[in-house]
Amino acid sequence: MIRRLVLAAACLALTINAPSRAADLMTDLHAHGGPAAQAPVDLELVLLADASGSIDDREIAFQRRGYAQAIRDPRVLDAIRYTGFGRIALTYVEWADVESQQVVVDWRIIETAEDAEAFAEALMIPPRLAWGRNAIGAALLKARALIEENGIEATRRVVDFSADSANNWNGPSIAEGRRALLEAGITINGLAVLCRDCSGRPVGYDLEGAFNDRIVGGPGHFVVTADSEATFANAVRRKLVLEIAGLRPGERRLAAAGVAIGD
Repeated sequence: MIRRLVLAAACLALTINAPSRAADLMTDLHAHGGPAAQAPVDLELVLLADASGSIDDREIAFQRRGYAQAIRDPRVLDAIRYTGFGRIALTYVEWADVESQQVVVDWRIIETAEDAEAFAEALMIPPRLAWGRNAIGAALLKARALIEENGIEATRRVVDFSADSANNWNGPSIAEGRRALLEAGITINGLAVLCRDCSGRPVGYDLEGAFNDRIVGGPGHFVVTADSEATFANAVRRKLVLEIAGLRPGERRLAAAGVAIGD
């Protein structure tokens, strides 16, 4: 807790252009056990992407391309540049059943366009890694473990959860997974994927409503919708900018700094 409070104060000092004070605070952070070799970041972000039975191999590749395109986007890089430390930690995970939540790209620090390019390229290399029916609760618990065990210090911790349904067919309940993240101070945001090949919304329920009721939570949480293949990459990019900037849809505080959120 002391390390997290010191880290938050250092981030604030950097944001208000007080580098000498920030340096003093970082010294305090290392004195309280922070690893000198690992520079702190403003955000730890888990990209938790649906790879369950409703997603075929072509759609897995399509999703990865959408995230790779978004991560490279100048608006995302601008949002990173305007964080307190000017860098974030990022990992990409595909989830399916209770035994299948697979890290596609492990934790990397994203600070420069080169960092983003390397992450995007690494994302496109592995074959499909996750299989099975929805186990959302297990996926959320996997995301918490990845954050808690990575040795990285950040002022904010977020899970970016995407899916085309809100069902949980095996493993821990969604409520159990969600509660574990919220108790750890981790925010859960949602990307509701409504239409692949124009298959439309789930039959019988409102997907965004189900996300809001059952899955997302924590400070500043929100749900963004991707309603077609054509809008998927834009939805991912917009969601990343909001998460990195610590904003919710409709907020425009970055405009004064020259960072565009876009529609």
